[in-house]
Amino acid sequence: MKRRELDKYITDFYGVLPEYPWIKHANYAVYRHKNNNKWFAVIMDIPCGKIGLTGGELVCIVNLKCDPILIGSLLKDEGIYPAYHMNKSYWISVKIDEKTDVEKLKWLLDISFGLTQKKK
Repeated sequence: MKRRELDKYITDFYGVLPEYPWIKHANYAVYRHKNNNKWFAVIMDIPCGKIGLTGGELVCIVNLKCDPILIGSLLKDEGIYPAYHMNKSYWISVKIDEKTDVEKLKWLLDISFGLTQKKK
């Protein structure tokens, strides 16, 4: 999966347009609920070292909120890391590249969307 494909999927499936709130990081896309403004996904290009990988190149990730019970087992999967710049007890970072398990990513997006939506 490529970043633009993920952007399009989130926009089409959840009906949410990306916001770009940081001047310094103009390509960081934030997706939030319309009714409560809570974030459910943040797409960023960050240095590999920020998620524990070697090398200095940039890597595309998406931060997603997750059930803390699932995080321990998810971190054993390739391409899933403790969240960059978020509370690691509740968020994960998923690497976006050709190896990304698209169905798992969609499932994780659904979890994040559900955990951050307005409570009834």
